[in-house]
Amino acid sequence: MLSKLFGKKNNKVTIFSPVDGEIVLLSEVPDPVFAEKMMGDGVAIKPSNGIVVSPIEGKVVQVFPTKHAVGLETKSGVEILIHIGLETVGMEGEGFEAHVEAGATVKLGDKLITFNQALVNKKAKSDVIPVIITNTDQMKTIEKVGAQSVRAGQDEVLSIEV
Repeated sequence: MLSKLFGKKNNKVTIFSPVDGEIVLLSEVPDPVFAEKMMGDGVAIKPSNGIVVSPIEGKVVQVFPTKHAVGLETKSGVEILIHIGLETVGMEGEGFEAHVEAGATVKLGDKLITFNQALVNKKAKSDVIPVIITNTDQMKTIEKVGAQSVRAGQDEVLSIEV
């Protein structure tokens, strides 16, 4: 009870699109891990190019060795996974270039990863990019917002109350 009275106040966190493209509902992502929200809630984006930028101000928690995914954390503790494509881990890093490393501080719009979109479309199941709040259970609300078409670092895709 005291923690409710004297604990941290709820705050809003805005997650912007990490890539230019079109919003896809998670339920439409052709992978049950994402479609059934096994890793958390969020959105997915069908990219129109191969540039992934930071959707937040915060820090880089992890860059996967295969460079197909990156984990970020906001100052208020929202954990975000940006997963480039489906079944891209099998590409073993081919076509991906990381521009940050774990521990780095990032600002909205900072370049995180670039990838060869044509190669991902050829070798992976899909180039769709799930943007997942991995600590969904710790959030008060997660709302999808914004238009169908989004621009990297400019358009809001999620509004979260911590």
